[in-house]
Amino acid sequence: MNVTFKIFRFNPEIDKASYFKEYKLDVPPTYRILDALHEIKWKMDGTLTFRRACAHGVCGSDAMQINGRNQLACQTLVKDLKTDYITVEPMKKYKVIKDLVVEMQPFYDNLKRIKPYFVAGDPPPAKERLQDNEDRDFIDEATKCILCGACTSSCPSFWADQKFLGPAALLKAFRFVFDTRDAAADERLDIVNDSHGVWRCHTIFNCVEACPKEINITSAISHLKKRLVSRKI
Repeated sequence: MNVTFKIFRFNPEIDKASYFKEYKLDVPPTYRILDALHEIKWKMDGTLTFRRACAHGVCGSDAMQINGRNQLACQTLVKDLKTDYITVEPMKKYKVIKDLVVEMQPFYDNLKRIKPYFVAGDPPPAKERLQDNEDRDFIDEATKCILCGACTSSCPSFWADQKFLGPAALLKAFRFVFDTRDAAADERLDIVNDSHGVWRCHTIFNCVEACPKEINITSAISHLKKRLVSRKI
């Protein structure tokens, strides 16, 4: 396939404003967007900057906008986009460090706020902390989040409110609030129960569409809202 890649470029050290640059490639239809970016960087323009690590949809580091949608470059095939003109941009509403690389620290700061780790409330048992299969199944999907940030960048509430915890942090809160072995559920519920927390979600489902792991993030956030309401009652 002869494909033109229109790629967002910005180097704060030399550029006064961002711009797009086009690269024409002849690539196999089964090429991933990440493969194409490698071709450009390694053979055409070594200044192109982007993140990637595992290249197998596990690390989440290569999330970016591809034809207007947040996706993982390592999971998106050229043929599936059904066009020979592909636009690649950094994720929306994150500060651009260079080209396709964005500043993720605010994303991680929000994640830290909800205490994304297991909190034991009693002395450790002799062997292990047991959990029923049904209880585990309820939170299993949420444990698959790879923290790529695609959901948060896709969220209109985040676009309007940079203090909003965001879908990824709320999903992580759900994962531990509903973990029957964890002892910090009420503390986390207090953290998400404000105008920049769970109530900022307006159930738009952009996060679900953007999630590369197909997690129903909106459903998880709804369960947090129900728990808060039932706790108040």
